[in-house]
Amino acid sequence: MLTKEQNELVTRTGPGSAMGDLFRCYWLPILLSEELLEADGAPVRVKILSERLLAFRDSNGTLGLIDEFCPHRGASLWFGRNEECGLRCPYHGWKFDVNGQCLEVPSEPAESGFAKKIKLTSYPVIEKGGIIWTYMGPKDRIPAEPEYEFATVPADQRFVSKRSQDCNWLQAMEGGIDSSHVSWLHRGDVKNDPLFKGAKGNQYNMNDLAPVFEVVENEGGLLIGARRNAEDDQYYWRITPWVMPCFTGVPPRGDHPMHGHFWIPVDDENCFAWSYDYHPVRALSQAEVNAMRDGKGVHCKYVPGTYRPLANADNDYLMNRNAQRMGLTYSGVEGIAIQDSSLQESMGPIIDRTKENLVGCDNGIIMARHKLMRAARALKDKGTLPPGVDTAHHKVRQAAILLKRDIPYREGAKEALKAKKGVPQTTV
Repeated sequence: MLTKEQNELVTRTGPGSAMGDLFRCYWLPILLSEELLEADGAPVRVKILSERLLAFRDSNGTLGLIDEFCPHRGASLWFGRNEECGLRCPYHGWKFDVNGQCLEVPSEPAESGFAKKIKLTSYPVIEKGGIIWTYMGPKDRIPAEPEYEFATVPADQRFVSKRSQDCNWLQAMEGGIDSSHVSWLHRGDVKNDPLFKGAKGNQYNMNDLAPVFEVVENEGGLLIGARRNAEDDQYYWRITPWVMPCFTGVPPRGDHPMHGHFWIPVDDENCFAWSYDYHPVRALSQAEVNAMRDGKGVHCKYVPGTYRPLANADNDYLMNRNAQRMGLTYSGVEGIAIQDSSLQESMGPIIDRTKENLVGCDNGIIMARHKLMRAARALKDKGTLPPGVDTAHHKVRQAAILLKRDIPYREGAKEALKAKKGVPQTTV
């Protein structure tokens, strides 16, 4: 468990907080590319790390991310007119470019130079892997563009989604690095979901409900190995890489696409769960893409016109007690994404970790927390950049593998854990 002070440290990400400063060292996903396709199109509200911002694409197609509020009288620029390479506030006509620079103040003489003195907070943005990313840290420490494998494969080999989640980012992420719950919470989906079913590894998941965890330090974060018994003096290993601060890769099943997540803080009590699927050597089939769009695998269905899950706290996640009793779903909640979010949100906006009773299968969570806290303190006290900023740390891959019982997984799966262009995934 954590002390109250430690829990505050790892969960608070607003401006000036230690964990917020850590997050601001990385490129962070903010929008799907599909949300902002049109030059001079409608701006999109973005709230991240407790900052309210506005994204738009100007007449030249250039992306911008600026403070949401006009510095004149504080009106939201979401109501603005996106025209002629700038966003104009409809209240009094002040106009701003993609860098937040004020271009015009109609009520003031142009020769006064007043407009040049006004500049909104702005952050650099890039577009990669079907995602719009931003960097919110010091301008002299902008890192290289992210190199996560899913974002570098051809577009037809990738599918990305996001969903809002009503809890702190950390309790959502901790669910993502906890492989032990799969044999319980997701057991029906492992057998029946079209993006999971049929893999030989599923049998090992179901036959051994008490995995042994071995967690090792990796350059960018951790490698979390979950070991289950298999036949012929072998172990079935599912190895989850965690790259700081919040990236995970979920081990594959058969030839199904691999998947994983980011958990990006909106504020201290809400986050966006980003989910990706990709295959390193082939295009996704239409059936696979249709299943993802239908909320299968790690994705979900939405309230129309939003990225809020259709099954949410307002409707008790569409809990079906009859399906639970009959064993159609173990929890009575349909879909892996919502099974996870329902329990993570049930803990409250920010769980009180002073009341926990952790056990052996929580070693990955324990080590991740301490790695985050050490990195946040080193950044604050010494200016040390945290792990995961270096793009070499992104080139790690999740793996499912059978190994002889006397072979350490870090050794036996060494090559399988490297992301290599054109090399198939290691899977069971």
